[in-house]
Amino acid sequence: MRRALGAALAAVLTLAAALTFAAPASAHTALTGSNPEADATVAPPSEIVLEFADPVTLPQVVVTDESDARHELGKPVAVDNDVTQALKAPLPNGAYTVGWRAVSPDGHPISGTFEFTVEGAAPSAPSSPADPSAAAPAPAPSTASSPASSSESEGTSASWLWVGLGALVVALAVGGVAWLRRSKT
Repeated sequence: MRRALGAALAAVLTLAAALTFAAPASAHTALTGSNPEADATVAPPSEIVLEFADPVTLPQVVVTDESDARHELGKPVAVDNDVTQALKAPLPNGAYTVGWRAVSPDGHPISGTFEFTVEGAAPSAPSSPADPSAAAPAPAPSTASSPASSSESEGTSASWLWVGLGALVVALAVGGVAWLRRSKT
């Protein structure tokens, strides 16, 4: 009987140690490149292409200028590991921020931002009337960037959940050993 209890206790402790020190499986993908590249100075692009290590689903892309006016045209398209976002007619000179969000193969949301600069755009007078209409959806980029910040912290929370779960298993195992020893005496 004592041997059986010892074997059971060893099995519980081994399982507790395995759960505590095993790294959780993570299949989060990563952004591996973009066109235009981050911090690049380019001629006005007609689209933004995001390249990921793995295929992603449900992509969202927001392209804003310095006045928070949006410049994307339609919805982004995901094909294999690439996400392509068409842009409204030529971007004027200036700095742009690309905010993106997608779902990685393991089901977790991933997100990020990068900036690029446009130089060499032809000046056009009709762009002034378009600015008021483009400024109307300006609140959307700020709401899109807030979830991106919270989703980045979700990955960290998941790691702490595994650590806490492992600590709980170890505490239960130690408590079980103490209880067994106390009940024998």
